[in-house]
Amino acid sequence: MTGEETIVAISTPPGRGGLGVVRLSGARAIEIATSLIQFSKLPLETQHATLGIFTEPNSGRALDQAVVTCYRAPHSYTAEDLVEISCHGSPVILRHLVQCCLAAGARAAEPGEFTLRAFLNGRIDLTQADAIRDLIESQTLYQARVAARQLEGSLSRHLKPHKQTLLNLIAKMEAGIDFAEDDVAVIEWQEIVTQLDRISVDLQGLVRGFEFGRIVREGLTLAIVGRPNVGKSSLFNRLLNEERAIVTPIPGTTRDPVTETANLGGIPLRFVDTAGIRAAVDEVERIGVERSFAAIADSDLRLMVVDASAPWTEDDSRLLDKLRPLGALLVALNKSDLVSHPSWLEATKGLGISPAFTAGGAAQSDESEELQEENGNAEGTSPQVVHTSALTGDGISELKEKILALAAPSRDLGMEGEFITNLRHQQLLKASLEGIAKARRAADEHTYHEMLLLDLYDALRPLDLITGATYADDVLDIIFKTFCVGK
Repeated sequence: MTGEETIVAISTPPGRGGLGVVRLSGARAIEIATSLIQFSKLPLETQHATLGIFTEPNSGRALDQAVVTCYRAPHSYTAEDLVEISCHGSPVILRHLVQCCLAAGARAAEPGEFTLRAFLNGRIDLTQADAIRDLIESQTLYQARVAARQLEGSLSRHLKPHKQTLLNLIAKMEAGIDFAEDDVAVIEWQEIVTQLDRISVDLQGLVRGFEFGRIVREGLTLAIVGRPNVGKSSLFNRLLNEERAIVTPIPGTTRDPVTETANLGGIPLRFVDTAGIRAAVDEVERIGVERSFAAIADSDLRLMVVDASAPWTEDDSRLLDKLRPLGALLVALNKSDLVSHPSWLEATKGLGISPAFTAGGAAQSDESEELQEENGNAEGTSPQVVHTSALTGDGISELKEKILALAAPSRDLGMEGEFITNLRHQQLLKASLEGIAKARRAADEHTYHEMLLLDLYDALRPLDLITGATYADDVLDIIFKTFCVGK
């Protein structure tokens, strides 16, 4: 147990609010709380909210009303005696309450120490500790659902049968080596290969799912780029459903990139409205264009906006050539509510752009489908065109669909599929797969069991590091140092 020292911290965000919570955990948590809060009846009932008065320790003067909830070990978040004191959310009162707790014998909690104690006391494993942080930092409901699922231990449960299989293989081989003179049956080579292949296929699926999991956890950035007056800012406002960027008919209105984050299919997508790309007419606009190219290069996705009512220009072609090598790209043929200029169709044929939608969501033509099949749709090679109108809203829903499909092609995994969201987990799964691959080669070659055992242990150890069965101090530092104080 780690609760010999009692720790204290404010567990609600900084600032003023209706309520603020101070949390105590450790052997003296209840003693310290009852010395500072006056109750009409003692002892405190476990897992019950009790009204009390927070008083000055020396003078006994009342400072605030408080609702105190008491949890006794091991039935608490930290598996220790734990007390949560809810006061009015005045920073002065909360800080003074913490100072009184410190004077009464508590110690200020380190960042993440409450969750660290929960882990060390066996209340949660490492995957659940990661999920707690993800749940706190979630920006969309979908992110919260994924984190809550992992907080329930879904990844640990998924890996448990594989760890057990590896342990069984190790036990059988150890027995065969240690008790060879007793004619203990040695496991067949084919059985080893079959079981390793079964584990490998499943772990590879988890590793592949990380790309989608990373997007769910971290979100993406999309840069909206194009020549001046093609409707970039209007499209930006439409995608956000608010008037965020200034829209005027004057070229060069947007000078600095304007950013805003929106929820797109449960994924936080950061939209960046960039300055119109053209030969700058003054120094300010030149700097704005340079910043636009920097934002474009740093983005995960790019949306090139073209004016459907105007001819396709050489500037459009040059811009498209600059964008292609940078990665994922869509082309929005905007102002499609106006009479479309015929040059855009020739441009799509000549430049390998694949038409995807028409305004209003009509299906693409057979000619467009053949063109898309002919040109392919490789990332950064053959961007698709989406017909839009920022003025009427036509094609906006289709554009969002296409952005989401480009951003998260594996999103069909959904809540029913298994995927990982943590880079540390992905790297450890890859390390386990390397151990499995070496063990399988050793089994194919009928290598000595003593050597094969080393590979099996190499496959098991990373899985232990994921679930927390074994760990090292540096792993704990990585996990818990990102927590806020009080959690």
